[in-house]
Amino acid sequence: MNIVPIPRLVGADRLAADPQVRGLLTRLAGCPDDSQEYADALLARIAWSRIAEPGDGVAGELLAALGPERSLQLLIAGVTPVQLRDAASRAGVDLATCAAESALGRWLPRVDRAETMRDIERGMEADLCVIVPGDAAWPILLDDLGPHAPFLLWVRGDPVHFASPSLSVVGARAATGYGTHVTAEIVAGVCAAGFSIVSGAAYGIDAVAHRTALAAEAPTVAVLAGGADRAYPQSHDGLLGKISVTGAVCAEMVPGAAPTRWRFLQRNRIIAALSSATLVTEAGVRSGTLNTAGHAAELGRALGAVPGPVTSVASSGCHKLIREYGAALITNAREACELAGLGDELEIFRDGSQVSGETGGTARQPSAHGRVIDALPLRGSRTLIEVARLAGLSVGEARTTLAELELLQEVARRDDPGAAEQKWALVRRQ
Repeated sequence: MNIVPIPRLVGADRLAADPQVRGLLTRLAGCPDDSQEYADALLARIAWSRIAEPGDGVAGELLAALGPERSLQLLIAGVTPVQLRDAASRAGVDLATCAAESALGRWLPRVDRAETMRDIERGMEADLCVIVPGDAAWPILLDDLGPHAPFLLWVRGDPVHFASPSLSVVGARAATGYGTHVTAEIVAGVCAAGFSIVSGAAYGIDAVAHRTALAAEAPTVAVLAGGADRAYPQSHDGLLGKISVTGAVCAEMVPGAAPTRWRFLQRNRIIAALSSATLVTEAGVRSGTLNTAGHAAELGRALGAVPGPVTSVASSGCHKLIREYGAALITNAREACELAGLGDELEIFRDGSQVSGETGGTARQPSAHGRVIDALPLRGSRTLIEVARLAGLSVGEARTTLAELELLQEVARRDDPGAAEQKWALVRRQ
C-alpha cells in the first residue's frame, strides 16, 4: 500500500481539518462516511487509544460524557485538574480533583499529534482497519464493559467475524497432552456447530484453539495485548497471518505497541466480553487464565471449565472455578455448546444410527436422509426451511428427502394450529 505523507494538524478547534487526513481516515475505517464530523471523531479516538492505557475507567467515563473530540480538545488546550473536574461535572460525571490531577498526569505526556499521525500510517502500512462504537461492524457485546470498554479496535482481517456466535476458549500456556487433546476435541465440535472461536493467540491452549478452528475452516478471532500488527509471541506470526485471512486479529492498542503485563490482563476483558460464554480447558491456580474467567463472571457471561485428573496441578485452576466460582463442568463439545446457548440444534452431535429407525437389514442409509434426520430435534419440530439450512441442503433437496423419509415412516408432518408453515418431526419409536 502506498502511504501518502500526512501533514500535522493545526488548531484545536478542528482536529481533522485537512481533507487529505479525512480521506486517509475514511480509508482506514473502510467507511463511506467521509464527513468532517466522522473524521474528527475517528481521529480523536485514535489519539485516545495512544493517550490512555487499556481499561482506563476515568477516560472511558469522560469520553462517554463529553465525547472523544471535546475530551481531546481539553487536553490540547492545557486544561487544569479543576477545569477538567468542572467540565466533567457539567456533563454529569463525578470526578474528584485529585482523580483529575492523576488522570492528567497519565495522559498529557502522551498527547502527541505527530505520533498519532504515525499510528495512522503504521496502521495503513500493516493493512489494518479501525472500527469504533456505532460502526456496523462494532461488536456490541463490548459495550457491556461500560467505561472500561475499548475506545476502538484495530483489526487485521474482516471485522464481520465479530458478529458470529462465538465461544471464548482460554487456558494455560504450558498445556499438557491432556489439555491439548481435550481442547482440540471440544473446539472441533463447537466449530462444527457453527461457532467461531475467540482466544488470545498465546502459547498452549490458545494456540490449540485457534489452530483447531482453522483446521475446521471456522472463523477465529485473536485478541492481542500489543498492536494488531505485532505478533506476540513472535513465533506465532504465521498463525496470526492465517487467522487474519479467514478470521480477524484485533487489538485496542495502537500499531506497534508492545504488550505489557498490564495490557495482557486488560486484553483478557475483551476476550471475555466478545463471546456469550468463556471456557477454560486447562489452568493452574496461579494461571493468568483465571483473570479472563473473572472478567467473564463480572460481565455475567456463562463460564465453564474442563476438569482434569485430581492429581494434575495443570487442572487445579479449573477445579477451583468449578468448586468455588460456580463454573459449569464441561466434558465435551455438546456441553460446551449448551454453555454458549445453543439449544435444540445440539442434535448434530447425535449418532444418527440411534434415531434412524428400522431401515431394514444392513442397508446403507442415503447421506441426505442422515443429514435431514440430524437436522430434526429429538423433541419438537422444524420447518422445511430450517431443516434445509441445518442439513446443508437446498430447499428442494430437503423437501424431496423429507417426502422419502415420510414414506419410510421416519418423519411425520406436524400441523401446529396458527403456524405459518408446516413443520416436520421425527417419528418416535416405542
